[in-house]
Amino acid sequence: MALSNSVKESLQEAEAALKNSLSFAARSEQPYVSVVIAEMIHKLDLLIKTDKMTDRLEEQLKKKGLDGNSFFGGLF
Repeated sequence: MALSNSVKESLQEAEAALKNSLSFAARSEQPYVSVVIAEMIHKLDLLIKTDKMTDRLEEQLKKKGLDGNSFFGGLF
């Protein structure tokens, strides 16, 4: 089950805002602030990429005539 477009767009906007914050924090804040912001960016990026990966996997399962829900135990 793919993320909706509005959720993807919001995540991408949040990621862009955090990148902007990171650029300022790197110049003027304590290092731990940059680390925390970078972790947030990483988690958002991971969420977006994982969603893309599960979409591709579901497509491949459908091509092979398998049901993604039964394959993943109903997780998707």
